[in-house]
Amino acid sequence: MKRTAVAAAAILTVVSMLAGCTREEAEKVIQPLVADVQETTEAEEMEETEEEEIPAIPEIDTTIPITAGARIAVVSKSTKGQFWDIVRKGMEDAVKAVNEAYGYEKDDQITMTFEGPDNEQNVGDQINIIDAVIAENPDVLCISAGDMDSCLAQLEAAKENGIPVVVFDSNVTETKLIRAFRATNNTLVGEIAAVQLGTAIGKMGRVAVFSAQEKTQSAKNRTEGFIDKISNYTDIEVVEVVYEDQVEDMTEAMQAVLEKYPDLDGVFCTNANVAEEYLDMDKDEENKKIAMVGVDATTRQQEAVRNGEEIGVVSQQPYAIGYQTMWTAIEATAPRKKVKIQKRILLDPAWIDAGNIDNPEYSDYIYTD
Repeated sequence: MKRTAVAAAAILTVVSMLAGCTREEAEKVIQPLVADVQETTEAEEMEETEEEEIPAIPEIDTTIPITAGARIAVVSKSTKGQFWDIVRKGMEDAVKAVNEAYGYEKDDQITMTFEGPDNEQNVGDQINIIDAVIAENPDVLCISAGDMDSCLAQLEAAKENGIPVVVFDSNVTETKLIRAFRATNNTLVGEIAAVQLGTAIGKMGRVAVFSAQEKTQSAKNRTEGFIDKISNYTDIEVVEVVYEDQVEDMTEAMQAVLEKYPDLDGVFCTNANVAEEYLDMDKDEENKKIAMVGVDATTRQQEAVRNGEEIGVVSQQPYAIGYQTMWTAIEATAPRKKVKIQKRILLDPAWIDAGNIDNPEYSDYIYTD
């Protein structure tokens, strides 16, 4: 902000000298210019800060006194799907890298378990798994919350038992009970989707949002980010927002929206499961013309982008999320006074379409088996 002050002072002096007016009169003239300078400078400073953020794959710092033989328990929102498979791979590779870097062998090795329901909507099953895991008293618990409000009792139990909690992918409401959060910037996911879909339909028309669970924070943030950004296009109307956990059958619910709005121009699907359900629906020729944006460059959605079913996807870095989460969990085994853990790290998503899907620079965002 020092540069802002200097720039403002310089402009003020020049205006005063050239116009022959008082300082007070000059201030009225330059105020809009000063505002522009402040906005530009702040934007530049934000960009500089972003460049200095922790890299997607952090380096293993062997000076941190982590606990040899620590057990890290992971309870995911789901264990099925390419996204979760890659998250798990990132976690496993982080454990391996730590053991190698610290020279841990046999009983000294860090170990991890990875559990969760088969379906992201099975919140009750996830809670039961968390209860069972806490009873086993791991050194650290990592969770991706299927419902941001549902696991308060489990978080409190973990705290009472001295078990640090690291949340990944989808956060919880009571963030004071967790040590750290590692995820994608999900609000940005929605914003990117809005810009891309809005542009594709000519910045006018009707769109619908087909979302995952309403109480999953990642889905909530993506939906809100989309709606907030799309509102900038005054000629675009969001006609329906359908949440997967609020209907008996998501495919039928999406089909009902298409029938209700035969002139629909675009849809945004907030996660891979919903996107793939939408892609696999039977559609008439008119519905096939609806512009679609999804989330996560899974094999199915890559195919859809290539054949024109989907204009593009906003994709995450699941490997980096898994790696970040596990290294953070391992750091949490060290005494608090010995290590400073950043509370929240959000990784930026990327827009993937036919123009960059084969670009090696975006390989971290393309999901492979």
